[in-house]
Amino acid sequence: MTYSIDYAALAPEIILAITVMGVLTVDVLVPRRLKYWSAVVALGGMLLSAAAILMLFLDGSGASMFDGSYVVDNFSLTFKALFLAAGYVVLLMSVGYIESDRYYQGEYYFLLVSSILGSLVMSSARGFIVMFIGLELVTAPLFMLAGWRKGDKRSNEAALKYFLLGVLSAAILGWGMSFVFGLTGEVRFDAVAQGMAQAIGDSATRPAAIVAILFVIAGFGFKISAVPFHFWAPDTYEGAPTPVTAYLAVSSKAAGFVGLIVVVYRAFGAVGEIWGPALWLMAAVSMTVGNLTALNQKNIIRMLAYSSVAQGGFMLVPFAAAAASDGAIAPAAVSATVVYLAIYLFMNLGAFAFILAASKHTKSGDIESYAGLSTRAPGLAVLGVVFFFSLAGIPPLAGWFAKFVMFSTAIGAKNTWGWTLGVIAAVNAVIAFYYYARVVKAMWFDAASSEVESEAVVGGSLKLALALCTVAVFVLGVLPGLASTIGDTAAQLLGG
Repeated sequence: MTYSIDYAALAPEIILAITVMGVLTVDVLVPRRLKYWSAVVALGGMLLSAAAILMLFLDGSGASMFDGSYVVDNFSLTFKALFLAAGYVVLLMSVGYIESDRYYQGEYYFLLVSSILGSLVMSSARGFIVMFIGLELVTAPLFMLAGWRKGDKRSNEAALKYFLLGVLSAAILGWGMSFVFGLTGEVRFDAVAQGMAQAIGDSATRPAAIVAILFVIAGFGFKISAVPFHFWAPDTYEGAPTPVTAYLAVSSKAAGFVGLIVVVYRAFGAVGEIWGPALWLMAAVSMTVGNLTALNQKNIIRMLAYSSVAQGGFMLVPFAAAAASDGAIAPAAVSATVVYLAIYLFMNLGAFAFILAASKHTKSGDIESYAGLSTRAPGLAVLGVVFFFSLAGIPPLAGWFAKFVMFSTAIGAKNTWGWTLGVIAAVNAVIAFYYYARVVKAMWFDAASSEVESEAVVGGSLKLALALCTVAVFVLGVLPGLASTIGDTAAQLLGG
């Protein structure tokens, strides 16, 4: 075994770790009126970490550490860049929100950047131990951030539900991982793959191997809020501060998908007949339950919570298609999931940034309160159309290409399982359009309430977050080749 450390390859993580400590140091040293410097340090550290990732991309040599349990390659660098982009937007959304009340700023940014650091660790994890550490580093700070509005009972309830179910999911995942280790004697995914293939082939160990695989998938199912592990999402999304909700809906979900991609394709790649049906069912039920429940929601945050459940189902379609094709389209499936995640990142963050800006006019989370927003803030209402129609998959906005690659992999399976899932996805895409269009209808066609604020100031950082997401949604929609490049780069995971 070799446990050599390449500090240059670890530069993004090291920079973020220093940023975490820097944020705390600044918070201790500066007076309250200068607490905004915590945000400045956090944003600066994110940019420096992104610069380090760019240098590693240009270098192209990669690195393998801790006996192959921690790898820096194109797959990990792609996701690290996406996580930093999402984290940067969430930080921009947070600045005005945290300063608007007597929230603890230093601790907030400390926890948020710590969670982002965990997502970077997960991107490079190629063993169960490192994966579990990274996953808990992503999740643990969010237990506290979900309840950051300490005076709000809904926020307290959100944090408690998320904590209890989060601990339960960690126990399920840890139990599954320990069972895999007991069967294979390995924690590195490449070595686990050989051991699991043997365990499934042996009639004596096959039942235990099946249980282990299903428990691991169930653990990740909570992280991606897939049905039936989604019950925490609506209440937690509604009760948490809006920037935290945006982070939960995008980065936390993406971290879960990173783990699922690596574990399924690298550790369990040879036993697709076990996890394939499970993920097929999870995809179909998540799409259907998420969309049908979103139809009845009156609160826009709860609607997006169930939308997030449904979107997770769409992202699971390529997994099921890859299993249905006996792995023949696995690289295309990985690419499709990554493309969908990258596009979802910007359009969903944009939707939450829009909600945060619109709340200054509506003073409510009810969809009805958005009535007549186009007459009060026409520019903001236009952005709402952009983000919600992108989530619905309307060209030329980026969401259309996310749907396109998802349907392509379902059709590419070339069998009844793939085609059936494609039909289910198509029906659900139509259902999703209806509730996204409800918000657009309220903004542009419903009469404005007399209680709606006509004058409201949107902070500069929030405007920048909206601008970045808008540009990304248009660029990735008009130039889908850029999104394909992201997906194809990440698909190199299966090449080594």
